[in-house]
Amino acid sequence: MADGKEVEVKSIFIYPLKSCRGISVSEAALSSTGFRWDRQWIVVNSKGRACTQRVEPSLALVEVELPNEALLEGWEPNPSSFLVIRAPGMDVLKVPLVEPSEVANGVSVWEWSGSALDEGDEATHWFSKYLGKPSRLIRFNEVSQSRPTDPNYAPGYKIKFNDAYPFLLVSQKSLDVLNEQLKEPVLINRFRPNILIDGSEPFCEDLWKDIKIGENTFHSTELCYRCKVPTINQETAEAGSEPSETLMKFRSDKVLKTNKKPQGRIYFGQNLVWVDSLAQEKRKTIKVGDPVYILKMVSSYVDVSV
Repeated sequence: MADGKEVEVKSIFIYPLKSCRGISVSEAALSSTGFRWDRQWIVVNSKGRACTQRVEPSLALVEVELPNEALLEGWEPNPSSFLVIRAPGMDVLKVPLVEPSEVANGVSVWEWSGSALDEGDEATHWFSKYLGKPSRLIRFNEVSQSRPTDPNYAPGYKIKFNDAYPFLLVSQKSLDVLNEQLKEPVLINRFRPNILIDGSEPFCEDLWKDIKIGENTFHSTELCYRCKVPTINQETAEAGSEPSETLMKFRSDKVLKTNKKPQGRIYFGQNLVWVDSLAQEKRKTIKVGDPVYILKMVSSYVDVSV
């Protein structure tokens, strides 16, 4: 509770194609690796390395669309189901949601390497043209591949092409406090959360350890330290110094974690895992408007994992 108001889910976002534009949805099905369809696809270069906005900011302009029914619990794709991809100056690309049979080996995303499903020549030509260099569109193969989260913070959990953890939660009030200090306010899409909550005090999500969203329990892993992506305008793909420059003044490890040697990192958002997934529960959903209950929290940043 905050000022008598219940904390609740304000928005839910999924990012089917990593580093491209997200989709705002009213509800999303949970899986052990995150929301269904979230970070299911990624673009790789000729060496199989992941392409992200860190080096290809124009990915911010790539829009993706899923069929409405794809977001329903228990829905399975058929031959007429597509992931639709659009970008400035490009024809529309339709990628079948039914899994392809071709395998791409030698794929790597940060510390992980393995194989994935290759989405074929049409997608290859589309992304190679858009990015101006050899590129392929691939899909995570959950049948044959496994990518564990950091065992120091979330042992036993897995992800697809996410950066580090299945879910990222951010508070609207935290964004509001940041925007009060910026000359030009930024949108929440700079931070690419999965779950945006409202009704809490600014940055109180930092101290949460266990929360319940609707009927589902989540556990925090470590605060999300930010790379350069928040400095990229998601409407223009242009990079600047903000909001990272301002965040460094009050959201750096030097400021927050005075008991540890600073590494020059800035933090915004809390990473989560879905606790119920380890019990192999039937897939469930969370919805916009779901209440958020704080089950356990720590008292200070000394006890926060970063």
